[in-house]
Amino acid sequence: MTSALDAGRRTMRLEAESVAAAAARLDARFERAVELLASGGRVIVSGIGKSGVIAQKIAATLTSTGTAATYLHPIESLHGDLGLVDADSVAIVLSKSGETEELVGLLAELARRAVPLIAIVGAVDSTLGRAATVALDGAVAEEACPHDLAPTTSTTVALALGDALAVALLERKGFRREDFAAL
Repeated sequence: MTSALDAGRRTMRLEAESVAAAAARLDARFERAVELLASGGRVIVSGIGKSGVIAQKIAATLTSTGTAATYLHPIESLHGDLGLVDADSVAIVLSKSGETEELVGLLAELARRAVPLIAIVGAVDSTLGRAATVALDGAVAEEACPHDLAPTTSTTVALALGDALAVALLERKGFRREDFAAL
């Protein structure tokens, strides 16, 4: 059995390495995602399970840095909450597998409404990745969980990609310290 210290160090090492690998994979797709966010209206951020928790944090970060953003639960979206989505919306949808069944209805509605879709996904060739206007590669070699089950490394990478989008967007918009204080 490993010590708590060893488990903690292994987790942090795996997550740091995974974030660094994701940063190295950033390319023109990232720039296109920032363009979409800068040219759109409200940002709709969605995911289910742990990806949903990360989506909520990304929406909160975007909002506090000058971009109107709302978390939309994929199931609730099909029960009246699609009213959040308007003609100028841009969506960010998170999923490790890109095959999450609960996202299918939301993806169909976003496509029907011609909402540009940015995917943060662990498999860019997945259903979500193919449906996206831009698919950002959030793949990880393994989760920090010793059983490779609990979302740990994958959620850290998704969070880092969301933060990277928010920071690139705020810089592009000229968002200042004074603007943050005003919010």
